[in-house]
Parts: sequence; C-alpha cells; structure tokens
Amino acid sequence: MGMGIDSRNRMAKRAAKEIKDQMVVNLGIGIPSLVPNHLPISRQVMFHAENGVLGMGPTPIMGQEDENLCNAGGYPVTIVNGASYFDSSIAFAIIRRGLIDVTILGALQVSQSGDLANWIVPGKKVPGMGGAIDLAQKAKRVIVLMNHQNKDGTSKIVSECTLPLTAKCCVNLIITDMAVVEVTGSGLLLKEVMQPFTIEDVLKRTEADLVVDENIQYIE
Repeated sequence: MGMGIDSRNRMAKRAAKEIKDQMVVNLGIGIPSLVPNHLPISRQVMFHAENGVLGMGPTPIMGQEDENLCNAGGYPVTIVNGASYFDSSIAFAIIRRGLIDVTILGALQVSQSGDLANWIVPGKKVPGMGGAIDLAQKAKRVIVLMNHQNKDGTSKIVSECTLPLTAKCCVNLIITDMAVVEVTGSGLLLKEVMQPFTIEDVLKRTEADLVVDENIQYIE
C-alpha cells in the first residue's frame, strides 16, 4: 500500500484524535492540512495560521471561497464563530509566547531523540522555513505526520538526522503511513501499527531503534 489518498487521510484521522476541546492548534502544509476534515463537528478547536488567522474552519464548498481568506499554504479556508485576524508579527508572537497547544507538521527526518529536520534537502529547491522553527520549539506538543520511508526506501525515522535541523528534542509523537511512534526520554516507543503492516515490517523499515509497547494497537 503506497501513499495513496487513503493512507494520507488515515494519518490525518489518527492525528485528529490528539486534538481535544478548547485547544489552539497550528497545522503545517501538506498532510496536516487534512486534519480538520476528520474532527467531530462538536469539537471546539481554534486553528491558528502564521499568516494571521485564529479560528479556521473546514475547506469551503467549490464556488464559496473568499479570495481574502486562506491558510499559511495559500489554500482557501472558512472561519468559525469567534475567529480573529491579525498580522504575521502577532501570529508569531502567539507562537513564541507558547500559546499553541499542538502543532502538526510534516518532516523530512525525525531522530531517536526527537530532533526535527523539515525544511531543506541541500541542493534542492528550498520551500522556505515558514514558522517551523518557532512552532517546533514553542508549541506545547509537536506531532509529525510523514511517510515512514523516502521514495528510495530509506527510513525517515533515524538514529541521527543527516539533514539540517529545524529544532532539537522537540517532537512528541510521530504518525506515519505505517505506525504511531512516541518519543520518550528513553527512546522511541512503537505504540500502534497501521494495517496491513506488521510489527516486523515497521522494525525492518525503521533505521532508528524502536521499543515495542506491550499494549501495542493495530489501526484498521
């Protein structure tokens, strides 16, 4: 099973379970932007974007987009009751003050100690740093959503990052198309496996050392 739409949504759906009522949440571009589609309607969450919105709602219906209302990736969004607008300096002040409960980011590599590399592959076009450094350091909880492996089959969960770091020791939870891994003080804990993969598949395709949780769960 490759990274089809199903596995992307399955990862986003799993990440949505980490979001509780009354949280302020920042979503990165890519797979994290799918997370709001998997939250129950009753969940009261304020989504924050670096371009200056707090209180983003779901993707608008085709033809109902507001050209002045988008997320940090430039895609159209809606807003919920109580939303507010501000400039980017305030958006970053909110992050740097530690007021973001959860940030959900994409990544290129995560290390055994929770170091994050997510902004540049040397020699490739630079997508830009965005708010990643500030978010990774200052959010109360950092969740990474990424493929388990690169296209060439190499592991993205590594003992040491080889790409330039975004921030050190910042990641709390890693959700991939194969597994859910918690970063703990004593290493990486394999908590859940996405079917049809097995524990053996995950261990074999992870360069870093994993400890298998004794209460490991399987996700349909």
